[in-house]
Amino acid sequence: MITKEQVIEVMKTCNDPELNLDIWTLGLIYNIDINNELVKIKMTFTSPMCPYGPMIVEELKEKLEKANIKNPEVEIVFNPPWQPSQELRDMLGV
Repeated sequence: MITKEQVIEVMKTCNDPELNLDIWTLGLIYNIDINNELVKIKMTFTSPMCPYGPMIVEELKEKLEKANIKNPEVEIVFNPPWQPSQELRDMLGV
């Protein structure tokens, strides 16, 4: 049985190359839905024009599949727009 914690651990290994932080810590993941063996993820990018977005999604899918999570679905959404938390702003020094 796949758990949300397993999926999150994989997400913590996928970094945004510009910010050098993982997509989970950045708050780019909006939802994780697990139904039996089907994993559906809703995520966003730091901006709609993020040049690394497609690369991050492919990396995430590959890492999930290596973790025996078959055919994960990743949906990219921009509503609501990504807003870094105050804690993240402090980490980034902005």
